[in-house]
Parts: sequence; structure tokens; C-alpha cells
Amino acid sequence: MQTVCVMIGDALALVGRRTWAALCFGLFSCVTTHPASAADCPGHPDALGTSRTLVVDPLQHPRIGTMQYPETLPLRDHEVVLTFDDGPLPRNSNQVLDILAAQCVKATFFTIGRMAQSFPDGVRKLAAAGHTIGTHSQTHPLTMNRMPIERVRQEVDDGIASVKAALGDNEAALSPFFRIPGLMRAENVEDHLASKGIQVWSADFLADDWRHISSARVYELAIKRLEEKGKGILLLHDIQSRTVAALPRILSELKARGYHIVQVVPATAQNPATPTDPQEWQLHPTSENVAISHWPKIPNFVFADAGALPAPALSDLDWRDDASMTLAEDRGRRAGHGIPLPRQAPWPRQSPAAPDAATALPVPALNVFEIREGLPTVTRGLPRRAEQGPAEHESISVAAAGSTRTMRGKPHTGRGRQTAGRATPQARHGVLKHLVQVRKRSV
Repeated sequence: MQTVCVMIGDALALVGRRTWAALCFGLFSCVTTHPASAADCPGHPDALGTSRTLVVDPLQHPRIGTMQYPETLPLRDHEVVLTFDDGPLPRNSNQVLDILAAQCVKATFFTIGRMAQSFPDGVRKLAAAGHTIGTHSQTHPLTMNRMPIERVRQEVDDGIASVKAALGDNEAALSPFFRIPGLMRAENVEDHLASKGIQVWSADFLADDWRHISSARVYELAIKRLEEKGKGILLLHDIQSRTVAALPRILSELKARGYHIVQVVPATAQNPATPTDPQEWQLHPTSENVAISHWPKIPNFVFADAGALPAPALSDLDWRDDASMTLAEDRGRRAGHGIPLPRQAPWPRQSPAAPDAATALPVPALNVFEIREGLPTVTRGLPRRAEQGPAEHESISVAAAGSTRTMRGKPHTGRGRQTAGRATPQARHGVLKHLVQVRKRSV
């Protein structure tokens, strides 16, 4: 590359002014699209360099960055795109430019319009160093997601105008890339940017360098989150002193771990987009060599015989109570959507066992219930006085079977309730008195 450029430079003396201008344009295009590797970094043989330049078409992929969108840049494994927001701020931004130049690394800077108005030299330094320049609104409001569309247009358009004014005659160096302040996305903002052919950039991971943390923590978060992703867009801020302190260590660690820096530029008529497949715009596209991370869908099987199976007979179910499985056809169609339902629960029920002579209990003997003389046990319903009958019948027998009582020699079926147990004092007195009278008459 260096030899070709020298030959072109020597040949310029032999051509006219018009040819000079054409060759200069071609030479500028060659330099801006050629990746800066470690070999092109004089004095820094161990530089990280820029491995390649990725050309993207904002119209085909209007939103990128997996922190907020399904797509991201089509990077290979261990490729990183460095992005810086909120500049330029001379004290810190200039140091960031020097660090990147020492490593021959190209990055993308999202510039605030008001900062470009205050420090236009910083914007021109970005273009002169060959970095990609995008915009970051005019005043960096953190409420773009709640703004009316008129205010959104003003923030976007004024920011672009301010950066172009800082670039002067080199306004073509401004790329149609935009990052929403604070990543406060909203559909009206995204729709307006898409209507202008501007690509919205989110990020794939952060280093939290806008927070009040140490530069060592910025480094740790950047490397840790990159290792988790394996590749992607890193968001940093060139106005922060902690970022300036962490950046050399970040770049050194990227080289040690085998990462490569990629610069992103917009497609033009002279510089078409890098050919890519749609799945490459996913952070981790699926591959035939890697198992899918979701359950496979059940295929639609084609059955050779779709005939209905025969319904089981009632005897096959071995129910003891056949009546419990009586089916109601009409009710089944209404309640079960065409499937007949049983009237009762389908489980079998036990039928009452038939009486068996072998298991019948013996009838108790009559003397079991005989009341011996003198015992206080009484049966309720006995008469207080004997009206007639021979006096020799002193015992009263009660047969439980048939509720038959033998009184004065005659069987009598009593209708009164028979009570066993302890009698009341009045009942005992009446019975004893009756027994005494019967004994006296017998004497």
C-alpha cells in the first residue's frame, strides 16, 4: 500500500491540475477505507491496529445494538467496535485521540451539536484522524422519549447542522449515524431518523464510565462484559477522565486476548455495503454445528390408517354394577361436544353380600334375659299389680325375639318401650312392693 501511494505521489508532478484533483479524491478514498494494522503504525510494532473496515447501509438496517434492538453489527467472533459519546471536550477528547493514534485504532464518535459549536477544532481533528463521526443531538436531552415530534426534529436536525458547520468544507465526513442521548429510545424518534436515512446506534455492552467509579472499575466492566458477549459494540465517553485513564489498559488487554478492532463507515455509491447474510446481524446467530437453544416443534405426522378404533364393550370394563355405566347419548353430545358421558361415576361399586347360613350369628337363649328374683333390674312398662292368674308365677320372663313377654302364664306382646339398666327409686319400690304382695298371697 505504501509503495502504491508513493508511486501515485511521484506521478502527480506529471499530470495537470484537474487530474491532480481526481487522484487526490481517489487517494483519500483509499486511505479512509484501508484498515490500519499494526504494520502501518510506525514506532508501535505491538500496536493493536484496526483489522478491517465494515461498510453498512443505514436503509437496510436502521437500528442496531442488542441492548435495545434485535440486530447488531455483523461482526465476527472477537471483533469489537469502539464508540465514544458526548465530545468533543478538548482536555479529555484530545488525549483519547492520542491513545487511539498510538495503537492505530479507528473508532466512531457521536458528537453533540453544542459541543461542536464550542470546540469545532475537536470535530476537525476527528475527521483528520480518519475516525467515523456521527451525531448525538444538539443539547443532549435525556427526555427524547417523551418529547413531541417537533422538538425531536429540532434536536436531531440542529445537531447535524452544528457538526457540519464545524467540519466546514469537509462536511461529507459526517456519517448518517445517530445515538439517542441516554439511549432513551422512542418510536417517534426512530421513525424520524429512519425517514432521513439515519441509522440509530445503541450498544451491545457498556463500561459505566459516566458513573462515579474508578478507572480500574471501567476497565474491569469493559473486559468482563466483552468476554460475556464475545464481540460487539462498546459504548464509552471521550469527555470522562476515568475513560482516558482506562483506555490504554483496555486496548492492551484486547490485544492480549486476541480481539480485533473494526471500523464502521456508511455505504456510498462508490463504496457499497459489505456483503452479509441476514443472520450475521444477530449477536449470536444459530449455526448447524451448534444445538438450538429452544425446544423443537412437534412435527405433523401422517398416519397411514386414520380409521377410528372400536369402542370398548361394557363387559370389557368389568364393572360389577352395569347400571352405573348407562350412557345418555343426548346429554353426552351437549355436555361433552360429541363424547358421551356416564350418568354416574365410572368406578365399580360393591353389591350388598347375600346372607350366608354359615356366617349367621346364633339367636340368644331365652334365659339370657330372665330376671332372677330379688334383682333390682326392671323393665319399663310392667304393671304395678297383678290383676289375675295363679300365684305360683313369681318370675317374669321377657323374650327379646318378637318382643314377647310371659306374664301370669299368658304370652303378651308389649307395645311399651323396654328399658334395661338402672331403675329409678320409685320404680324399684313399686316392683318390690308388688313382689311382696304376690309372695304373701302364695303363702
